[in-house]
Amino acid sequence: MMKSANKKNEKAYLASGCFWGTQYHLNKAFGVTSTFVGYMGGELENPTYPEVKTGLTGHVETVEVNFDPEEISFDKVLELYFETHDFTQVGGQGPDIGTQYRSVIFYTDEKQKETAEKYIAILSNMGHKVATALEPACKFWVAEDYHQHYYDKKEDTPYCHIYKKIF
Repeated sequence: MMKSANKKNEKAYLASGCFWGTQYHLNKAFGVTSTFVGYMGGELENPTYPEVKTGLTGHVETVEVNFDPEEISFDKVLELYFETHDFTQVGGQGPDIGTQYRSVIFYTDEKQKETAEKYIAILSNMGHKVATALEPACKFWVAEDYHQHYYDKKEDTPYCHIYKKIF
């Protein structure tokens, strides 16, 4: 798909287990101009993957999603986010267990927080026990190059981030 050249991009920071699969799906959405995998939520400056994977730094594997709101709304970004991971799982995602693999929406402003709360309420009203946390965005540390667009480099698809229509 063609990526937008519009300079009015917004950012979303989403965590849902291993960041490879999250990036894979979100990067393919029309209106998403770029994505980066990295780490958010911890106290350690400039964390590395070997440090984060221990679960001791407080960081969560996160995807920075840059999107053109004229082409895709934050609502649609969140729908895809929820449709590509198990937002009911506590303490990790699939085989990836630990705080570094939690389901988290790191909101950048009150509007994003309210939108995320709306979707959590919708899912709860559908009977789901939503484990996704809402936390304010903080410093995002871009992960090492070998993690960026991992599945595209491997010419493969995610094994634990499977699309499942919900909305």
